[in-house]
Amino acid sequence: MTRGKLQLEDGLELAGEIFGAVRPTSGEAVFSTGMVGYPESITDPSYCGQLLTFTYPLIGNYGTRPEAKGAHGIIDGYESDVPQVAGVVVATESSDNSHWTSKSSFSAWLASHDVPGISGIDTRALTAHLRDKGSMLGRIVCDDSEPTDWYDPNLENLVARVSTREPVDYGVDGPRVVLVDTGVKLNIVRSLLRAGARVRRVPWDHDFHAEEFDAICLANGPGNPALLDPLVDNVRRALADSIPIFGVCLGNQILARAAGAETYKLRFGHRSQNQPCIEVGTERCYVTSQNHGYAVDGDSLPDGWREWFRNANDGSNEGIRHEWKPFRSVQFHPEATPGPVDTAYLFERFLEMVG
Repeated sequence: MTRGKLQLEDGLELAGEIFGAVRPTSGEAVFSTGMVGYPESITDPSYCGQLLTFTYPLIGNYGTRPEAKGAHGIIDGYESDVPQVAGVVVATESSDNSHWTSKSSFSAWLASHDVPGISGIDTRALTAHLRDKGSMLGRIVCDDSEPTDWYDPNLENLVARVSTREPVDYGVDGPRVVLVDTGVKLNIVRSLLRAGARVRRVPWDHDFHAEEFDAICLANGPGNPALLDPLVDNVRRALADSIPIFGVCLGNQILARAAGAETYKLRFGHRSQNQPCIEVGTERCYVTSQNHGYAVDGDSLPDGWREWFRNANDGSNEGIRHEWKPFRSVQFHPEATPGPVDTAYLFERFLEMVG
């Protein structure tokens, strides 16, 4: 086993053992508190450029499933076709995997995609450090090789890296939804199809106004929304035409910026499967899956817009809606995977706006 270290930009250094691909890597160190769903999390494009720390102490115990295409040609059990993280940090990596769908171990799967990991880290102490100091740059180094330079994914347009290059069509019946791929999780595609839509998935900077469609879905994705002005301009044109819009995660931030509101970077982000969100004006609270490092400044919303959901833990914005036009979005993930499906109904509610 190759020894290695996790280094943070503030000088913290933790020793461990390298698994998966044996090579150095760097990115933004973040943490997720979910207990299950590591294949879905690692293949979520929103984690592009990040070193993902799992607080749950044992990762890999049910292995990884075959990478096989299912309905509509969409890969089953994953949120994109390949892992998206820059690296993985765990307390204990289980090579003794057991599950009826398992094809390979966690480590072998990461190695097959050239993704390094480090185990033997006190991930809960590391999480407490990141919670107190804020998310910061980190790198995994191998004892027998030179470390990589520090890499800050917040300075790069990561969406351009993870978006589809060409339009892709799914389904043949129902309202026509243009899905703007800013790093879309595949279960958003599945959820739209289950709700009765036919979907045209387009690149992030595609001029979707040239398409024939009934509504727009703005997907999740990685990085800083302030770097996506071409998409914001496209969405602003759609707002002027009163085209029904539903946004998820990064889509919430894009819709807000198109409306004239501001976004900002959270201290350590929301990455978990149990974030409580309250629907504004009601006593309803939903348990949600989340993965974002940026948020909408709810106080900056212009006239005609209002907050739809707020986070019950820190009061940050979790969704916006227009007061009378068919525009709405959420910061959490109603498609789940991993996490609870309490808000999956929002995809059906979106198609009801199409009318």
